[in-house]
Amino acid sequence: MIKNMMFSPKQAEALLLLKSGRLRRINIFEGSVRSGKTYISMILWAFWVAGSPKERSYLMAAKTLATLKRNVLEPLSELLGGGFTYSLGKKDGQLFGRRIYLEGASNALSENKIRGMTLMGAYCDELTLFGEDFFTMLLSRLSEDGAKLFATTNPDCPAHWVKKDYLDNKSLDLLSMKFTLTDNVFLPSKYVEALKKEFCGVFYDRYILGEWVAAEGRIYGDFSSACVLTSRELEQRLSEKPLIRSVIGVDYGGSGSASAFVHVGFDEGFRNVYVLSEFYDKRNRSAECLINSFAEYVGRETERFPRLSAVYCDSAEQLLVKSFRGAVRAEVLNAKKKPINTRINMLNRLISAGRFFVSEDCPHVIEAIQSAVWDERSPNKDIRLDNGTTNIDSLDAMEYAIERFENQLFGL
Repeated sequence: MIKNMMFSPKQAEALLLLKSGRLRRINIFEGSVRSGKTYISMILWAFWVAGSPKERSYLMAAKTLATLKRNVLEPLSELLGGGFTYSLGKKDGQLFGRRIYLEGASNALSENKIRGMTLMGAYCDELTLFGEDFFTMLLSRLSEDGAKLFATTNPDCPAHWVKKDYLDNKSLDLLSMKFTLTDNVFLPSKYVEALKKEFCGVFYDRYILGEWVAAEGRIYGDFSSACVLTSRELEQRLSEKPLIRSVIGVDYGGSGSASAFVHVGFDEGFRNVYVLSEFYDKRNRSAECLINSFAEYVGRETERFPRLSAVYCDSAEQLLVKSFRGAVRAEVLNAKKKPINTRINMLNRLISAGRFFVSEDCPHVIEAIQSAVWDERSPNKDIRLDNGTTNIDSLDAMEYAIERFENQLFGL
């Protein structure tokens, strides 16, 4: 099978590691997005398992089982056909007759899932998203003679434990192989150029150049006046390409913060994202006032934009969510609340690609995007500054509206 596959020079170099027996106990394939690292790592993993003892146990893991399925299990199944089968419900599979356990590593409790295991091999997708405790436990479970770990990752902060404790630790039996976007010779040049334009700042350095760099300064460096539309410009654009769907994101105010509603629309094919209107109130007089304001806002926006289909609320206040459901006809759901940096990356990609626009009638959203900065007091992690000096509430509300459509926006 391997003779019929096509490999880039970098992938062929990685394949030689397997053929020549130069794989190490820990093998990490790092670098930019779409560089071909996951593809070759899956092949190396599959053929290494095929040559390993049948009676031993193996594990494949990602932050969640859903991401493991999307990033690895489905592609591997298509690649190997009957050579690999799996059941997400049973959390196991068969790879060339070897039993493969499947696990998620989403939180600190995940390490309990693998306690007591004795493993011959493990495959980790997007390693920097794992909890350190899970990974430490996983290494201790790789106790069979000749056991190996395969992992992929995009770069992160230089102080991340993957970089500091493993990649930079010369005393470990570890192989690190870096891939960049240009290593993938099979990508169309137009796609590569388009992808480069979608990232800026720290995300460009990490996801395009494959560098481990710290986040600093403005978060949305590419946001400019070109992203802000007058009422007339917005009306003109939507007359040419009408919205196919719109939703509202809701963030509740607390001590020192504001309550914010942000209405976001999407045109055909989820090509462009428009921030249509906003509500912002820092007084937070009472829950009753907020519910009334919400009902009025949703009613007004539904008249303006009949495509309004749902409202996504911060799930922290379930009593308010229930009250909101009774106050409007639109569907009111809990926001997904994806990791903040996932939401930041989504918005940055949209801005950098010229696909994100804000109505001039949304001054709080505009100010929030312009003033958002990385917290310089947190050198070990990428943390958005949230100390009351910037408007995080409008950002959260807007992100709750956008985050559910990541797959449609980026073709995932």
